[in-house]
Amino acid sequence: MAGNSIDHAFSDGALTGAAGDPTYAGALSFMRRRFTKAVQGTDVAIWGVPFDSAVSNRPGARFGPQALRRASAIFDNDPQYPFHRDLFETMRAVDYGDCRLDYRLPETAHAAIRTEAASLLEKTGFLLTLGGDHSITFPLLQSHVARHGKLSLVQFDAHQDTWPVAAGLDGGMRVDHGSFVKAAVEAELIDPATSIQIGIRTHAPEDCGIEILYGDAVEEMTSAAIAERIYERTRGANVYLTFDIDCLDAAFAPGTGTPVAGGPSSAKMLAVLHHLRKLPIVGADVVEVSPPYDQGDVTAIAGATVAMYLLGILADQHAR
Repeated sequence: MAGNSIDHAFSDGALTGAAGDPTYAGALSFMRRRFTKAVQGTDVAIWGVPFDSAVSNRPGARFGPQALRRASAIFDNDPQYPFHRDLFETMRAVDYGDCRLDYRLPETAHAAIRTEAASLLEKTGFLLTLGGDHSITFPLLQSHVARHGKLSLVQFDAHQDTWPVAAGLDGGMRVDHGSFVKAAVEAELIDPATSIQIGIRTHAPEDCGIEILYGDAVEEMTSAAIAERIYERTRGANVYLTFDIDCLDAAFAPGTGTPVAGGPSSAKMLAVLHHLRKLPIVGADVVEVSPPYDQGDVTAIAGATVAMYLLGILADQHAR
């Protein structure tokens, strides 16, 4: 054991270093990071956005942050594979908890996410979001663009999410989990010419100028070739990376709102992420994990591992 106390998320005073909790016990923050609202000066703040009122099919992603934290307990205190390091040896990371949302007023959620994310980005170096349905990426992009300027979007997904943005009943813009990319393009949050979608296995009315690596192409390409195409497309620009768990085949991620067969394995997409260690990522999220449609935490384990790989990329970049 790396430490001598349980409940590392509350009992340890340091923001760096491995935890000592047994896998089966202890406070379930993400990877046992300290639970705190004090994020000033941290390198990474991890938070959850338990919102799923913008799904078009099966709900349940509001339970995603809880499931991802629970699944992250499987990462013990050895150096994390395949990064050969304690990710938190020098990288100061905390678990901020969840975004405060009013479930009675779902139409206020995006504004609340945008406001709280903007506040966090003033205090921490990087925000890793655990969703939640994919609509939450829109207010997250708004907050990140306010800080970093227009971004390139790297989207792992089975869906393009470029369906038309409709007007809401109150006359405002209605953005759901299938239209947030279209909304982001129209709001000039992302540059389509340097954005790319990986694993797409459905068709939307338009591509908005974003490059698509369809599922059949991903099947034929190596993980290194996929990563190289991402580097070529983004051209060194700052990237927001969003990983919809339904990018994976339903065999590897059954617990999601809109599963699509014929996708890549978790092993292949994790290998792609490992090749992206030099990508200038300024923000990221893992979304659409819906535990009620899973047994054995298969999807949550895949999603938590994606999030761990994103932290691994940051740890490698932090160490350079």
